[in-house]
Amino acid sequence: MALAVVASRALSGLDAPEVAVEVHLANGLPAFTIVGLPDLEVKESRERVRAAILTSGFEFPARRITVNLAPADLPKDSGRFDLPIAIGILVASGQVRCATLSEYEIAGELALTGALRPVRGALAMACKTRAAGRAFILPQASAKEAAVLEGMSLYGVDTLLEACAFLNGLQSLPPCRPGPGDAEARPSYPDLRDIKGQPLARHALEVAAAGRHSLLLMGPPGTGKSMLAARLPGILPEMPDDEALESAAVRSLTTGGFTLDSWGVRPFRSPHHTASAVALVGGGSDPRPGEISLAHHGVLFLDELPEFDRKVLEVLREPLEAGVIHISRAARQASFPARFQLIAAMNPCPCGYLGHFSGKCRCTPEQVGRYRGKISGPLLDRIDLHIEVPPLPADELVAGSAGESSERVRERVECAYRRQLARQGKANAELSGVELESYGDFQADALALLREALDKIGLSARAYHRILRVSRTIADLQGQAMVMREHVLQAIQLRRAAMPNG
Repeated sequence: MALAVVASRALSGLDAPEVAVEVHLANGLPAFTIVGLPDLEVKESRERVRAAILTSGFEFPARRITVNLAPADLPKDSGRFDLPIAIGILVASGQVRCATLSEYEIAGELALTGALRPVRGALAMACKTRAAGRAFILPQASAKEAAVLEGMSLYGVDTLLEACAFLNGLQSLPPCRPGPGDAEARPSYPDLRDIKGQPLARHALEVAAAGRHSLLLMGPPGTGKSMLAARLPGILPEMPDDEALESAAVRSLTTGGFTLDSWGVRPFRSPHHTASAVALVGGGSDPRPGEISLAHHGVLFLDELPEFDRKVLEVLREPLEAGVIHISRAARQASFPARFQLIAAMNPCPCGYLGHFSGKCRCTPEQVGRYRGKISGPLLDRIDLHIEVPPLPADELVAGSAGESSERVRERVECAYRRQLARQGKANAELSGVELESYGDFQADALALLREALDKIGLSARAYHRILRVSRTIADLQGQAMVMREHVLQAIQLRRAAMPNG
C-alpha cells in the first residue's frame, strides 16, 4: 500500500481536534515533505522519524514521501505527531500490516533510538478519543497520565518497535486501567488547627469555602494571612470525579503534565507579584493555560495584592464572573476553564504596620491612599468578603493552638454545600441575580435591612447581589432554610470589616 492514514490529535486550548496523518509514497527522487500547517517542531520530526525507523531495524523507504496533516487550516505543533508519521510510513511501505488501524488513535514523540517520550495534553486528547469510540496508543508515561479516564482502551508503549509489534498482532498489550480509586483516599492539606486566634478570619474562611466565595485578607505582616489562605483547600468539599477530570485535563496541557498522585487534589496556585498578564490568564502565540486555569476548581492566592501591576489585576475581572477565559490571537483562538476561588492578601499601608499596636507606622494618609488605590474599585467589587486580620497579642501568640481542625470545619462546609446542590445544583457564588430571587428565600426584614444598608453605605448593584449570596451561604452553614436579618447583617460585616479604599 502506497497510502496510509493514521488518526491522531492536535491541541487547541483544552480542545483536541482530530488530525488525519496521511502518508503517501511515490516514485521519484527521495524526499520527505510534511504539509498541513506544521510548525517548526513538526517539521523537525522528519529527522527524528528517519533515525527512529532505522535504529528500530526497519527500512526507511528511498522514495518520495509526502505527509499531510489534515485539516490543513489547523495549526499543528509539538512532537506528538512523530509516532503516527512513523507508523504511517511503515504501513504505506508494507512493513506494518494492521487491518484495524482505523480503530486506533496514536500520539507520541520519538527519540532517535526509537524510544518514546511523553507528550503534552495526553488527558485532554484521551477525552476526545473516548468520545470518538477509538482506542489510544500513547507513550507509557503519557498513558499513565491518561489512565484516570475510564471507559476506553488505552495502550502504553515504550518504543516504536513495540508499537509496531502490537499493530502487527505479534505482541499483546494489557490496557492501562488504573482508575481514580487508585489515588490517595484523602489528599493531605495543611491543617487549620495550626492557626492561632483570628476567629473572624477563620469564620470568613469557612463561609468562603462553603459558598465558593472570593476573599480579601488585610493586615500587618506576620498575622497569618498566607497561612489562612494555604488552609482553604483543606476545608473545601472533596472533588467529585467530573471536577477532578476537568482540573487534571487542564494540568495535562502544561509541560509538567498531570500525575496520578495529584488526582482529586484541589489546586493551590500562588504566583509571584511580578507575574505578567499572560502568565496569570494564559496566552502566547500557541495559547497555553495561565494560573487562573491551573487553579480551576481550586484556589488562586495572590499575596501582596497591591504589588501586582494594575493592568495584570484588571484581567481577572471577566474570569472571576464568567468562570472561563477566552484568548484571541491573530492566528489562533482558545478558551480555558477558570472557575477558581480567589484569595488575596495585602498590608494596610506601604510599610504594613498601620493600626499595629506597636505604633511604628509612619505612613502619611496620602501614601496610604496611593497604596490602596493600586487596586481598582471594580476589582474590589468582585471580591465577596473583605476581612481584617489583626496582629495577635503576645500571650495569645505563645499559647498553644486551640482552634478547630480542618476536618471538623470541612464537615460543616460539606453539609452546607450539599444543601446548595440539592436546592439549586451549584454553589451560591455562582448564582445569577434571577436565581437568587428563585432560591434565596429571604425574609422581608432581611431585605429591608439590606435596602437600608444600600442607602447608607452606597453599595453597587454587584455588591448588593454578592451580599445576598454570602447571606445565603451563612444561612446554609447554620442549616436555615430562610435567610434572616442576622444572616444579612453578618454578611455586611464580613464585607465591611476591611475596606481597602476607605
